[in-house]
Amino acid sequence: MTIIYEREPALAQHLATLLGEAVVVTSADGLIARVNADRGEHLVLFGPSAPIEEALGFTEQSRRRRPGMGVLLLRTDLSGPARAEAIEAGVRDVVDPGDHSAVLRAAARSQQLSQRQNNDTVVLPRVVVPEPPAGADPPREEAGPPPEEPVGGQVITVFSAKGGSGKSTLATNLAVALAQGTKAGGPRRVCLMDLDLAFGDVAILLQLSPDRTIADAVPVADRIDETGLRTLLTRWAGAKDTQVDVLLAPVQPAQAEDVTRDLVTELIHLARAAYDYVVVDTASAFSEQMLAALDATHQYVLVGTPELPSLKNLRVVLDMFELLDYRREARTIVLNRADSKVGLTLADVERVLRVPVGAFVPSSRDVPLSANRGVPLAVSHPQHPVSAAIRELAADRFLGTAAPARRGLFARKKG
Repeated sequence: MTIIYEREPALAQHLATLLGEAVVVTSADGLIARVNADRGEHLVLFGPSAPIEEALGFTEQSRRRRPGMGVLLLRTDLSGPARAEAIEAGVRDVVDPGDHSAVLRAAARSQQLSQRQNNDTVVLPRVVVPEPPAGADPPREEAGPPPEEPVGGQVITVFSAKGGSGKSTLATNLAVALAQGTKAGGPRRVCLMDLDLAFGDVAILLQLSPDRTIADAVPVADRIDETGLRTLLTRWAGAKDTQVDVLLAPVQPAQAEDVTRDLVTELIHLARAAYDYVVVDTASAFSEQMLAALDATHQYVLVGTPELPSLKNLRVVLDMFELLDYRREARTIVLNRADSKVGLTLADVERVLRVPVGAFVPSSRDVPLSANRGVPLAVSHPQHPVSAAIRELAADRFLGTAAPARRGLFARKKG
């Protein structure tokens, strides 16, 4: 059930009707009492009449004491700095109360995030030592065993806000590099997902026949399991001891509309349980499906090229990631075609992006040649400068890292 903190009765009733199961409180004391009475509450909406300082104070407290609690702020006239302050405090979204569809989407999204966070949290029971004999030390309480690292592989999403950046080529070669592993670690189990649902290129880049695609999961979306996922995958084995299982994009762009956000989330969840790495190639848009993939991601590879339109769009992506609260340290900025002579220096690039570039991939005519042949450069020319750069990215950023990179939704970001 959702809690609505709104002092104006007509608007409070309107919001309660819109959201369905909801309870209305009209004061901060009433809100605290309601939250303390039901530990199952996952969402609080602060209406337009709720004081902003109370909303931010509650959010700060929830971030520490109830990290699974989502907070939405309904405002029609919230300025840019005030909005940024709200997001910084841990508010999940700021929404115009007059935009009913936006309110419903934000509420549903927050509930999904709370559910996912609660499912990922392991609560360990406390162990109480039995009563000791007379004269012995008093009983004490001991903590249970330390929590284990989350089970499952890393999800690495390759994203670019502009087409033509080389995103898909980078994703396929990165998947191959991860599958090859290191000399110490050996080959890894890798699943490559093409979530550019309307215009995916992974099948062409790997010369795979799209007999099975993600569209085949739509009829069984409500009951798919790991076995079902494996029936959708196409195996690529282009080199000795190196293979990648690939989930291909639909053949027809119209089929993309049938792939829901929930299906994307479930497929990534199933793949993560079965593979060491899940590499996701995405569309250049913040669609519902892409947001589902980004929400499930541990590491983000953000690709740009040294042209001002590409850099501008990449800066917009970074701003959006701040609003969505995706951890800064989980992002790797990759400058593709980094050595192109286009009149921009590295200092110029970083001045536009306002963040340092984490990896550089050189320009080469061999890249389109490899795409036309359907053989990743990492396989056909493993010592090529492009292959070496991607292999270095894989080794430095992903191979051997165990801890997930997602920050808790209420953690304060540091500049």
